[in-house]
Amino acid sequence: MTTTPNDPAGELPGRPPIVDLATWQAARDELLVREKAHTREGDAIAAARRRLPMVEFDGKVEVVGPDGPVPFLDLFQGRDELVVYKHMWYDGAPPQGQCEGCTTTAWSMKDAVYLNARGVSFAILTTGPWDEVASFVEFMGYTQPWYSVRDVEGPAGGGMGYVTCFLRDGDRVFLTYSTTGRGNERINGSLGLLDMTPYGRREGWEDNPEGWPEAAEAGSPVGGHGAPICWYWRSDADGNAAWGPTSRPVPQWSRPDATPVETLGRHGRHH
Repeated sequence: MTTTPNDPAGELPGRPPIVDLATWQAARDELLVREKAHTREGDAIAAARRRLPMVEFDGKVEVVGPDGPVPFLDLFQGRDELVVYKHMWYDGAPPQGQCEGCTTTAWSMKDAVYLNARGVSFAILTTGPWDEVASFVEFMGYTQPWYSVRDVEGPAGGGMGYVTCFLRDGDRVFLTYSTTGRGNERINGSLGLLDMTPYGRREGWEDNPEGWPEAAEAGSPVGGHGAPICWYWRSDADGNAAWGPTSRPVPQWSRPDATPVETLGRHGRHH
C-alpha cells in the first residue's frame, strides 16, 4: 500500500512519519548542517588533543607476554606510536566471568592493519596473571598482542578500562593521551552505525520520540543513568540481553563450546 503524508495509515506507532522524498531531503539537509558542525568541532578537539603535553616514563619497565617478560618498548614493534587498550581482569574467573565491556571492546579491534600502515602499533594490556590471560586469549581466538602488566606502576600499568596512546623517540617513551568510559566507543564501530538508525542503541539514556521501542531489558548494574547497556555486553544463548548465571559476554557465543553456564565465575578483582 502506498501512503502519502496526509494518509493516516502512514502514521505508524513507534516509527518516523512517512513523507515524500522532497520533504525528507529538506529535513535531511537541515540535520546535515548540524552534522557538519559536529564534524568540524571533532576535528578541532582532535587538533587540541595533538597539542597536549606528554609525560616521559621508563620504557624499559617489563611486561609479560607469550615470550615471557619484555620491555614495554617492545610493544611499539619498531614503530613510533602505540595505542593500547587496558582490559580489566577478574582473578581466577573463567572466560564468561571476565569484564563484559572490555571483552566487547577487544573483540571490536581484531586487526590493526590500518593503524600499522600509519606507523601505529596496537596491543592489549591487562592486570591478570599471564597464565590466566593466555588461556583467555586462546579461548577467544584473539590475534592482537596481549601483555600482563600485573604490579606494573605508572602509565604502562595504571587503571584498566582505558584507551591510551604513547609516543616513542628512540628509547624514550611518552604517555600522550588516555580516555575511558564512552571515550572507548571509538573502537566499537557498531555503536556509531546504530546511532544512524531510527531506533538507535535502545539504551535508557537516549532521547527518543514518544512511542519508540523500549530500551533493552536486563540493565547493566554499572551502566549509569539507568542505562541498560547489557544487550551488547552480555546475553544468554538465545541472544537475549541477560545479566545472570546463564549468560556470557556477547562476543563469546561465537566461540566453540561456549555454552550456558551456572555461574558468572567471578572471584577477586585485580585492577
